[in-house]
Order: sequence, then structure tokens, then C-alpha cells
Amino acid sequence: MSWTATLIVLFGALAFAVFCGWRGARPPDLRRGPRLAPWRMMMVLSAAVALLALVHVVNLLGVQTGR
Repeated sequence: MSWTATLIVLFGALAFAVFCGWRGARPPDLRRGPRLAPWRMMMVLSAAVALLALVHVVNLLGVQTGR
């Protein structure tokens, strides 16, 4: 992947993780019913994608992280 695509994925995943963390931390509203989106799981998955993108950025900088 190129620098542009990697940085777009990295910042997009970070922004989505922050948004999901905010939505998951809100108290439940019983008048509106149950939450149908698993916000905390989506936050963890997007943070994992951001971590992989960060490792890819480090690899693009020339640091060898694998074998």
C-alpha cells in the first residue's frame, strides 16, 4: 500500500475508534430501547486495524518488524 492509502486507513480507523468509544461510554437510554450496535467491539476492532496500519507505517519508514 502507498503512503497515502496507509495514512487514510490509519486516521480513519483512529477516528472511528474514538467515535465508537464515545458512543459505547454513553449511559443507556431506556426510553429509546436497547442499543443495537456493539460499540465497544467495533472500537476494539478499529483500534486493531489502526495498530496494523501503524506497523505498516513503521515498515514504510524502513524498520524491519518481521523476520
